[in-house]
Amino acid sequence: MDPIFRVDGDRVVTSPDAAGPWDPRMQHGSAPAALVVWAAEAIPSPVPMQIARVTIDLMRPVPVAPLTIEREILREGRKIQLCAIKLLADGVVVVGATVLKIKTQSLALPPEIADLPLELPGPDQSMVEPADNAGSPFTKCISMRAAHGRFGMVGPAAIWFRIDQPLIAGSPISQAMRAVVAADFSNGTSSALDFRQWTFINADLSVNFARQPVGEWILLDGECWIGPDGAGLAMSRLADRSGYFGRAVQSLVIEKR
Repeated sequence: MDPIFRVDGDRVVTSPDAAGPWDPRMQHGSAPAALVVWAAEAIPSPVPMQIARVTIDLMRPVPVAPLTIEREILREGRKIQLCAIKLLADGVVVVGATVLKIKTQSLALPPEIADLPLELPGPDQSMVEPADNAGSPFTKCISMRAAHGRFGMVGPAAIWFRIDQPLIAGSPISQAMRAVVAADFSNGTSSALDFRQWTFINADLSVNFARQPVGEWILLDGECWIGPDGAGLAMSRLADRSGYFGRAVQSLVIEKR
């Protein structure tokens, strides 16, 4: 399958498969989220580091069109590196993000420190969700398995996600990229409102890691809170087969169709 992005230096060519459910001319939020993480991971660090936090602000709808990447190191140290990543379309910033990396080191932890165990079915024991369940080209690049509830249906749910298509031409999909791609599906995983009657587009995405995930499948164990004045929150605990490793939060803009 063709990759979602082809990157040459700071120039990006976008595939039509990046499109999301709200407008076929605009990207699904998972696509630029993955591109941001890829760009941040490509920045060298003085010692081995792993991503601890990704914060993405969607300044404008991201078009299915050529993009430009801008990278900047905001803070460089022996223990952390803070990067700023911007995605531009026609010279206009459409995504602004910061990525925090923390020094990777082996620690002799007390025996009681361990992953919170997963008490939900794994992807092999979960219900297969239709490939077009979210009604967007990008979703067809993703396999979904419902461990609890159903994707896109009203109510809390826990859904496994796996990326089935290359994201960046010539580059492997990193574990942090897998996590942020899944995390951007939080508002559809824990819908509080009927998709046919409401839109609940996320204006941002923040993902925090206690550790890097392992394996191709990422679980979102989600819930959603809706306020009375046009705002909401979609929140997910992130897990792999071994247990929970992080959290994701989206700020939602709620509107009646």
